[in-house]
Amino acid sequence: MPELIEKTWKDPGHHQMVSSRDRGPFRYQAYLPDPIAMLDPPSTAYLVAAVEAASAACTALDASPGIDDLEAVARLLLRAESVASSRIEGLRLSHRRIEEARFLPGGARGTALSIVRNIDAMARAIQIGTDAEGALTLDDLLSIHRTLMYTDQDRVIAGVVREEQNWIGGGNTPRRADFIPPPPEHVPDLLADLLAFCNRTDLSAVTQAAIAHAQFETIHPFADGNGRTGRCLIHLLLRRRGLSQRVVPPVSVVLAANASAYVAGLTAYRAEEIASWCRVFAASLTTAAREAVGLGADLRRLREAWQDRAGRPRKGSAARRLIEGLAGHPIVSVESSAEALSVSDEAARLALPRLESAGILLQVTIGRRNRAWAALEIFELLDEFDAQVRFPTLDS
Repeated sequence: MPELIEKTWKDPGHHQMVSSRDRGPFRYQAYLPDPIAMLDPPSTAYLVAAVEAASAACTALDASPGIDDLEAVARLLLRAESVASSRIEGLRLSHRRIEEARFLPGGARGTALSIVRNIDAMARAIQIGTDAEGALTLDDLLSIHRTLMYTDQDRVIAGVVREEQNWIGGGNTPRRADFIPPPPEHVPDLLADLLAFCNRTDLSAVTQAAIAHAQFETIHPFADGNGRTGRCLIHLLLRRRGLSQRVVPPVSVVLAANASAYVAGLTAYRAEEIASWCRVFAASLTTAAREAVGLGADLRRLREAWQDRAGRPRKGSAARRLIEGLAGHPIVSVESSAEALSVSDEAARLALPRLESAGILLQVTIGRRNRAWAALEIFELLDEFDAQVRFPTLDS
């Protein structure tokens, strides 16, 4: 049975950050979850059906004709997933602003940099899942967190398991926290147990990802970045278990649109209502995969329209290859295009105006003086995708 451990909060001395009523010692209760390495998950008829639907939807996404150009669609869905995962943590920027930050990574600051790092962390998690030959290790989790948090502000805690008590909500002390994770001395053993669960192969990938994510969020093993790292873990496991072999089902887009159901599901998990959380997760994953199929189809139609507007460039030409890569890199320059296509700057310089005159690209300035071209219809496509899944129906 999970238990509440009573601890004493001692005045940290940061009086400028703590209200007078919160100064001085007080008692609080931290939540210690049960180990899950040998957990036998619940198996009701309703839950089995929900998990099977999610598995089928992910399989259909991998096989859908809208992802015939794997790299472009994979990058598009990865961006949508990462941006939504950041949105859950209150980090909000437009898709265009994020791509501008990625185009000039040295110039990214604040929220833009945090979201760019989240995209990199998600890609790192998927790479770990793809390369998985042995057991998933703590170093793998630390690598994801390090990728996410390695900024000037956060690099001290990047890839470091916490050694202090943390909490969710309630301000600068845990007195009025919404949730208090396990005390730090329990975290190493809980992470080892979580990894043992993640390395099992006798569970469905959907159930395993759902429970592993909820347990990770319950442990809250890092000083910051737990939500985003925990959602990276979802995709690591789905890729590792072979359920999403080609593209990311953007489940965070659905969870972000249903934040109250998401929080309620995690709360239910901590109340030992594991089936309730798994149903929420499976329904979210089903919605995400089905909507992603539509996004892939929309992208295919858009690219066909671009080919027509550009006068059907010959196969293998710089213009044709630029069109094919714009979903993954919707902001380009002469230099980035030449490098991506392995052509001369002159060839890229000739291709870009052709796409601009066809209305596919718009010349923009990124930063102070960097001339670039943007495929604005890609950002519109992503905005429409966000809007379409904003209010999906979830079984709670």
